[in-house]
Amino acid sequence: MTTHKLLLLPGDGIGPEVMGEVKRLIGWLDAQGIARFETEEGLVGGASYDADKVSITDATMAKALEADAVLFGAVGGPKWDPVPYEVRPEAGLLRLRKDLALFANLRPAICYPALAQSSSLKPEVVEGLDIMIVRELTGGVYFGEPKTITDLGNGQKRAIDTQVYDTYEIERIARVAFDLARKRRNKLTSMEKRNVMKSGVLWNEVVSAVHQREYPDVTLEHQLADSGGMQLVRWPKQFDVIVTDNLFGDMLSDIAAMLTGSLGMLPSASLGETNAKTGTRKALYEPVHGSAPDIAGQGKANPIAMLASFGMALRYSFDRGDLADKLDQAIAAVLAKGLRTADLQSEGSTIVSTAAMGEAIVKEMQALHG
Repeated sequence: MTTHKLLLLPGDGIGPEVMGEVKRLIGWLDAQGIARFETEEGLVGGASYDADKVSITDATMAKALEADAVLFGAVGGPKWDPVPYEVRPEAGLLRLRKDLALFANLRPAICYPALAQSSSLKPEVVEGLDIMIVRELTGGVYFGEPKTITDLGNGQKRAIDTQVYDTYEIERIARVAFDLARKRRNKLTSMEKRNVMKSGVLWNEVVSAVHQREYPDVTLEHQLADSGGMQLVRWPKQFDVIVTDNLFGDMLSDIAAMLTGSLGMLPSASLGETNAKTGTRKALYEPVHGSAPDIAGQGKANPIAMLASFGMALRYSFDRGDLADKLDQAIAAVLAKGLRTADLQSEGSTIVSTAAMGEAIVKEMQALHG
């Protein structure tokens, strides 16, 4: 049996609490001989700053580069607001993304049947929702140059951010999205703003060319990103996989996040290029909920997004889609029984702690394995 090398970076706030439930699941999988993991832990974010005055050390970064996958909790909090900008907790995550060359961000939005009432939208709009947003992560307006603020005098300033994309960047993110669509419902929607942005014109052109050349079997449609945001709220189940750039992906994935009822439910994956020789790729998996310092250490955090992020690692890094499916089933079963952490509280539900929710999900995994 293959041993998978996993680096755990719990981070700050509720990060260590939710990571603890992943460690519980990994311990059970190891003990049962279902999968084998070699895990190491490291510091990142504020925890790393407190220990070493940097948001991630070179030694921890080296471990991340050697690992088969990195599992990341959360970073940041008011405690570190005064620290210098270059060593702020979030800089640790940015360095991980940069040094691991993680260009593809996968953000699933799944609404479990038991949580349809928790969404701000009508239950019939979101029940059974299962979409995937693929966001380009290393290009676009967040990284384009020039990026400046210039003093023009007379009390006036000019701020410039530059949206830049090259053909190869669009091609590689499109291939990730097309490959995912082939494994799902075979439909891809590409979103940009070709009506007002030259980068959108190129994006549309390149995605269309990749489709015609390499993926003619996949249904491709194009939407303007603003219209796409409206459609996500109007009838999200019309979509399967959505691919878009860094800026629009940031916004659209947050819109999709709230369709599911709670940020505590949402995992993510950030993937690098596939190594042609080994068939493996660098990857980092993290929940999207942040460090939630207001509830840290109180046992109130929802561990489902962290567990589901590990599920994405099982699927995309360890070739254990079978286990990822069982984990999804276990989460759905626990929710169907009415167990909820505080963020999911609803009439008739039973509020449980972080640890109790994690324990219940592992017990459902045990039942699924008979």
